[in-house]
Formats: sequence, structure tokens, C-alpha cells
Amino acid sequence: MTAATGAAEAKEQLKLELESGVVTIDLLPDIAPKHVERIKKLAQEGFYDGIIFHRVIDGFMAQTGDPTGTGRGGSDYSDLPAEFNDYQYKRGTVGMARTADPDSANSQFFICFTDDGCSFLTGQYTVWGQVSDGMDHVDHIQKGEPPARPDKIVKMTVVE
Repeated sequence: MTAATGAAEAKEQLKLELESGVVTIDLLPDIAPKHVERIKKLAQEGFYDGIIFHRVIDGFMAQTGDPTGTGRGGSDYSDLPAEFNDYQYKRGTVGMARTADPDSANSQFFICFTDDGCSFLTGQYTVWGQVSDGMDHVDHIQKGEPPARPDKIVKMTVVE
């Protein structure tokens, strides 16, 4: 359907399959086009399949996207320039992890657990998605830095 018929177009989404179930993430290309494009590209290449959540802090966030599982790794692609925006971090907001350098985001990302746990990150870490379904599965990700028995991404796919 198109805008001409009065119906809204479907949102771009990712399906994040965890061992406990599926998480749906609405992509936000209007505020972070380069980051959304990178995430989609890596997902289509199977980059995220099997990667663990290496840093999971209760009341804060669950971080993944490092193939080494240490928090120091990334993809073979060059780092991305920051696309900071005023989208408010809240429960289910998905942001890009980085080092102290604002232009160092690569493949690692995090999902916020609560409305206020990540709020201080607004405008400092690029937001590229929002969980629209399946946050209960995110809530059950094993906590720890690193977790003793880390959960992993079974498969991450772009919904076409």
C-alpha cells in the first residue's frame, strides 16, 4: 500500500532471534541512515548469528555485536561517523556502542532495559532502532560483565 491510498507504508524491521524467542526491532533510518544501513548489511551477511551478549547490566542495557565476545571487537568495515540525535533513550531503545571517540561505532549495539536506565545517553550515542515486540525476551538475557553463561543471537534477519 502507498501513501496515495491513505495507508502507511510498513516500517523497516529486524528480527533478532534469541534462544528464548524473537525480538522485533523497528529501524530508524530517518535519524541514523548510516547506522541502519550498516546493521542491515551485517545482518544480511550473517555477521550477528551466534554472537553473544558480552555485557549485560541489570537496569541498564544488554550489549552484543562483538565477534570476539570481549567488547573490543567489531566488523571488518570502517568505523561510522556519529549520527547523534535527540531520540530519547527508553525501554527497548537500541543504540550503537562506541569507544570514547564519537566516530568509533562499528558493529556493537545495546538494548536498554528501562525508561530511565539509559536516559543519560541521549544525544551521546547513536539511536538506530526501537524494540516493538519481544522485550520480555531481552529481559531474560543472562546478566554479567561478562555473563557466566552468556545468551547469544541465534539469527538476526532483515524483514523485507
